[in-house]
Parts: sequence; structure tokens; C-alpha cells
Amino acid sequence: MNDTLGKAKQSIITYFRGVKTEWSKITWPERNQVVAETVFVIAIVIMFTIFIYVVDVLFNAILGRF
Repeated sequence: MNDTLGKAKQSIITYFRGVKTEWSKITWPERNQVVAETVFVIAIVIMFTIFIYVVDVLFNAILGRF
């Protein structure tokens, strides 16, 4: 049982060493890029929201006549 616990502990240690190694390979984007992409995503969401609202109003107007 002690051997199994030792192997499990070693596996966990090995895993976190690998995580640390991979974490150091990450290249983080510049602040300007993050801000620009965030603004772009918010603009797209707003445009799709307006589009869906307009389509909903049109369908309600068309189907409301029947």
C-alpha cells in the first residue's frame, strides 16, 4: 500500500512539473491586442442582437396579420 501511495505522489509531482514547463511556453498577447479583440467581440454581439431583434419584429408583424 505504501508503494502505491509513493507512485501516486510521484505521478502528481511529475504532472505538476509538466504543467509548470508548459506554462512557461505560453506567449501572452499584448494588452492592445486583448482590448481590440474584446471591443470587436462586443461589437459583433451587439450587431447580432440588433439583427435578431429586427428579424423578430418582422416575423411578429408578418405572423400577427394571420
